[in-house]
Order: sequence, then C-alpha cells, then structure tokens
Amino acid sequence: MPRIQRALLSVSNKKGIVEFAQFLESIGIEILSTGRTAQILQEKGLNIREVSNYTGQPEILDGRVKTLHPKIHGGILAVRSDKGHLQEIKELGISLIDLVVVNLYPFEETIQKKNVTLQEAIENIDIGGPAMLRAAAKNWQDVAVICDPDDYADLIEELKQRKGEISKETSFRLSKKVFALTSRYDGAVAAYFSGGREEEFPEVFSLQAEKIQDLRYGENPHQKAAFYKAVGATGRSPLQEASVTSSKQLHGKELSFNNILDLDATIELVKEFEAPACVIVKHTNPCGVAVGTIANRDRDRGTCRQLFVEARSCDPLSAFGGIIGFNREVDLETAEEIGKDFYECVVAPGFSEEALEILKAKKNIRLMQIPPYPPLSKGGWDFKRVAGGLLVQDRDRIVEDIRGSKVVTKRPPTEEEWDAMVFAWKVARHVKSNAIVLAGPPSEGQGEENGMLRTLGVGAGQMSRVDSVRLAISKMDTLSPRRERVLASDAFFPFRDNVDEAAKAGVTAIIQPGGSLRDQESIDAANEHKIAMVFTGIRHFKH
Repeated sequence: MPRIQRALLSVSNKKGIVEFAQFLESIGIEILSTGRTAQILQEKGLNIREVSNYTGQPEILDGRVKTLHPKIHGGILAVRSDKGHLQEIKELGISLIDLVVVNLYPFEETIQKKNVTLQEAIENIDIGGPAMLRAAAKNWQDVAVICDPDDYADLIEELKQRKGEISKETSFRLSKKVFALTSRYDGAVAAYFSGGREEEFPEVFSLQAEKIQDLRYGENPHQKAAFYKAVGATGRSPLQEASVTSSKQLHGKELSFNNILDLDATIELVKEFEAPACVIVKHTNPCGVAVGTIANRDRDRGTCRQLFVEARSCDPLSAFGGIIGFNREVDLETAEEIGKDFYECVVAPGFSEEALEILKAKKNIRLMQIPPYPPLSKGGWDFKRVAGGLLVQDRDRIVEDIRGSKVVTKRPPTEEEWDAMVFAWKVARHVKSNAIVLAGPPSEGQGEENGMLRTLGVGAGQMSRVDSVRLAISKMDTLSPRRERVLASDAFFPFRDNVDEAAKAGVTAIIQPGGSLRDQESIDAANEHKIAMVFTGIRHFKH
C-alpha cells in the first residue's frame, strides 16, 4: 500500500482517539473528522479539517447525515491502480482517503438498558459509520480501516516501522474485522426488531456470536471446536442470565466441549429451584438431584453437603466424573465430601475460602462461579442445528400449576406425594426422552425432618418408555424408603405396562401428561394398584 497521507476519524467510542490522532499528525498525515470527534481533537490543539468544510455540505437532520457524500465515499472507494478512477476523482475535486477510523453508535449497549424505548434504540442505529467501514474494507488493498480502539497501538508501531505505510497483510486482517463487526451490528438490529416486536418468528433469522475461546477438540479428539457467546439482541433470548457463558472459571483445566454442554444442562436444571438444591449431571442427563425446603433457605450451611450426598446416592456409579451444580455457596463440609472422589466440574454461585482451598488442591477439577440469579427466566429461544439448517423454538419454560393437574384415579395424591411430584416433574423436563424420574424422601434418617426430596432413579433416552421405567427402577438404592415414591414421565404412557412396573417398585403416585388413546388402561392399572395418578396436559420431550 502507498504511504498514508489522509485519514478520516469519526468515532463514538473516544477511547485512545486523541493519542492516535496526535501520532498521525506527528508523521504528517492530514486528518478529516466529524462532529464531537473533531471538537475533542481541536480542543487538544490538533489541526483538524472538519468533514463539512471539506465536502461543502453541513451536517443536517440533527447529525443524521454527516459523511454520506461523494467526496467521502469517492475518496475511500477509488481504486488507486485504476487510471480512470483517479482521473474521475481529480475532475470532481475529490481527495483520496487512505485510512478510515470509525466505530459505531452503541446500539447493543443501548438496547440492554432497562426500559429503553423503541425511539431511543432507533436513534442509536448508525448509518454513515457502517457505510464508511464497509467502503474502506471493500477497498482494503488501497485503504486501511480501524473499527476497534484496541488496534491503535499495533497500528502506531507498524506505521513507525514502515515509515507511514501499512502492509497489505495488516490491511486485509483489519478489513475482515470490519465485516465481522458490521455483520454483528446489522444482526443485532435485525434481531431486536424481529424478536422484540409483534412478529413471533422472523422470516430471516439472525444470530450473532463472538468467540470466547478455541477448544482443544470437540465431542471427540478428531473434531475441531470453539466456544462462542451470543452477543447483542438474539431474538427473544434473554440478554442477561446465569449461564455457562456468564460463568467465571476459578480453578482447573480448560473447559472441554463436553464440559460446556454438561455445565449448561447442570445450570439450567439447578435454576429450577428456589430452595437449596444440588444437581449432578453426566452426559447432559441428571443422574442425581436433591432439594431442601424453602425453610432451609436461611440455614444453608450444613444443608449443602447433605444435598450433595443425597443427590449422589441416586446413582453413585454414574455420578463419578460428573458435573455438580449448586444454587447456594459451597462450604467447607461440602468441599471435603466432594474431594473424596473425582468430578469434572463444580458450579455454584460462590465458594467459601475454606472450600476453595480444599477443592483447589485437586489439580484437574474445574470450579465455575455463576452470577446470582432470579427465579428461572421465562423468555428466550432454543436452537437446534440440523445439517444445512436451524430449528428455533421457545425455550421449555412454560409456567405450570402442577397442583392444579387433573386427578384421574380414585385416590388423590397426599400432600407429601404432591410435593414429590412437583419436584420430579421439574427434573423430568431436563432428562432426555423417553424420560422417567423416580423421586421421594431421602435415605432413612437423612433429612426427613427438613422436608428434603431427591431423585431415586432416572431413566433417560430409551427408545421405549417401559425400558426407561425399568432403568429408573434399577437405579434405586436399597436405603430409599418405600413411602411416597413417585414417578414422573415426560410424555404419556402408551400401555399399562409402565404402571405395572412402577407398582412393583413401590411407586405410590404418578404424574404424566396424559393424552394416549390407551389412557384408560393406565388409569385402571393405577386404580388396581391403589396408585394416585394425575395428568398435567403438558408434554416435556427433550431431544
């Protein structure tokens, strides 16, 4: 590229712009600028030529039109090796612009403000900025472009070393950064207008994400992978929510692809509970969950360890090497118990200093802290990728009145059975279909007085529902009490054999959606076994 002789500076984010402009002026580069940027630079004693003076056209419409002028875009887009271009701009009195430094109105930051109005969002949609950036990036072989203040320092060093020139390699790299930025910016605007307005699902779906990190590999060592975070407005997805992307790693090895998937499953399930809870996940399925009563909220210390022990006792073999999630701070006693075996990750809103000291002694365990969060967010979209396309749906966050479910058997559930069914139903919608969850009180003598509940067995991902029932039953340990054993099924029973198998295992109450052509057979079986059964009318498949 030829030596830079003229630069255009027009920035919303003023970070570092004064120092960068001072350097440009010191090596003899003429500076064009607009509005507030020009004012700030002039106040610092810089010799700035305002764009309106150069074009002969003042800013109009309250600054909405500043740089949309042939003298600006002609100076940027002219191809220096094209004699016809050079002759044309000479005849029109257009000067070449060799460096464009622009960053955009803060649209994403604006729409994340509380109670932002539509008009406020509209006024923060940049028009001239993206046009100049794209023009410069398109003509990268002749024009350098900067859209990120963090690039100023590196560019200063290169200009020093190359005596006012920029390499084509650097210019091409900066142009790619521009197209990524403008794509993200336009995507955020499109998502805001389609996701926050009347339209349920937009005709063209836009999702923007920025890379958090490259991963060592994907699901398997032969697959490359990276971790991305959704940015800006992503349709109806919440912008701020406790999640694996908002978590902070406090200790341990770099997260793997599978760790991230399992952490997501763990966090989404533990957020279901306001009462103290512990979740253990393996391969995205919960293999153990325990929850205390709301009364335990004010006396969390001492309950955390007990919850972990009860969650683990559901399926200790599967729990080994799993992901542990809490919705309360991890204390010393809990850390000591966790430290007895190997686990991939522990995620919680916090860790006591003593707990961190204990857990950090284990080199390989990952410790993740999630921000405090309110009850489960009700909004958002869920995405599933298929070859060549994308499936988009509402997240499974429907608010249900479980205790208002239809009782279909002669015997209604007891209060204790209702409590256990509410718990089991919450867990079931986080288990891969076909999903069966057995739940009830903890092991004999281990917290009944606190109203604690735990999973007794989980049957996940089987092709037939009765096999899921049998699998869940096979996971039950001999210490679990036979009273108030409840079963939750994510979808209806196609045959009565599911109820018959549950009865053999001592199940006393069943919660399921209902809706099968053979519902009456299942109801009759439940009545025969004196099992209470309720229909929710809501299915919770998870594929």
